[in-house]
Amino acid sequence: MQRHYACLLAASLMLILTGCGDTANLPVQSGYGPDPALPEPNKSLIPTVNIAKATGWPAGAKPQAAPGFRVEAFARNLDHPRWLHVLPNGDVLVAESDAPPKPESGGIRGWIMKKVMARAGSGGDSANRITLLRDKDGDGTPEQRTVFLEGLNSPFGMALVGDQLYVANTDALVRFTYEEGATRIEGAGEKVVGLPAGPINHHWTKNVVANQDGSRLYVTSGSNSNIAENGMEAEKNRAAILEVNPQNKTLRLFASGFRNPNGLAWQPDSGELWTTVNERDLIGSDLVPDYMTSVQDGGFYGWPYSYFGQHVDPRVKPPRPDMVAKALVPDYALGAHTASLGLVFYEGSLLPKRYLHGAFIGQHGSWNRKPRSGYKVVFVPFKQGRPSGETEDILTGFVNDSEEAMGRPVGVAVDITGAVLVADDVGDTVWRVTGD
Repeated sequence: MQRHYACLLAASLMLILTGCGDTANLPVQSGYGPDPALPEPNKSLIPTVNIAKATGWPAGAKPQAAPGFRVEAFARNLDHPRWLHVLPNGDVLVAESDAPPKPESGGIRGWIMKKVMARAGSGGDSANRITLLRDKDGDGTPEQRTVFLEGLNSPFGMALVGDQLYVANTDALVRFTYEEGATRIEGAGEKVVGLPAGPINHHWTKNVVANQDGSRLYVTSGSNSNIAENGMEAEKNRAAILEVNPQNKTLRLFASGFRNPNGLAWQPDSGELWTTVNERDLIGSDLVPDYMTSVQDGGFYGWPYSYFGQHVDPRVKPPRPDMVAKALVPDYALGAHTASLGLVFYEGSLLPKRYLHGAFIGQHGSWNRKPRSGYKVVFVPFKQGRPSGETEDILTGFVNDSEEAMGRPVGVAVDITGAVLVADDVGDTVWRVTGD
């Protein structure tokens, strides 16, 4: 019996690590734009798994920049760099972070998921720190690198308001007093509000941005499941964007129905808050496209009951037609399973004017699509505050000819010179993209 059990376990793991499930019937590009293709769900009993083994970059290798661009390493040998924040003096903060321990992820499923995460380049001990990179002369080579904050809890997003630096840990929004030019902050910081965490903590990353006057902060909170299979009671203040009053230390639900929102940025022309969202899994390689969208106060965007507006997901029980009727259609799809995470609107002057106020997006890359999608940085043009054209590949070549992931882009930011920075958590590198 034990031998039979071990054989089943080994067979399951081999299927997961070598790939199984359906193959896409549509090109991935059909899942981009304001009106993506949304075919019928694939009802296969075998989930699609197609993991690119994480290897890191060989010596001298780097991503491929699009014509007219150049890419160089800004900082190497980081520990799973996930997110970036540029301070007013030009210092670059890098959140080095991974998932926190999950006590409820034991057993066979937990063991398999750990193996899957390791193959994809995640699941190790989190560095739990923020590193500061100082490139005083703006030549693309930092002269100084220090541990800026440590002892954090799976940190991700960062926001500076006056002399207060806010850090979104996985379980709380905390703040620290910051002095311009400081290269290190000591102390535990002050808790502002608790954030949804707990023993499941399925989507652990929390991002944060401040509004223009700093009176409110907005925090992303991903779902605790794929389609609420852990029950809606486990989804309180999840699959949502939360509004925080930092003075009163209170929060409220700002918008909901996002399976896993990550990027947050203010669109310069419209002044609207936008987010990038990772959609649901396990209904085939062609569904469901990730997306970016403007965020309405009180808006509901479908999860878990429907996707891309009012396309009902029949797997969710009990159905909620009343909620489906409220579901807003996202503004712009970003391809099925691309894992679109990073988001920044370009406000620099280094790149050509056609990039001004458009969106750069870091696509971490799929684990459950055949053929793979994402693994690149893309640009979406904007005009008068709205997407105005097709996506443009800016940085590619993260997967080699052997189908191994040398890197995976996550957070994106614009430095003080106008260069685009990209956090690569598998390559342990921050890349710097400039005009050629």
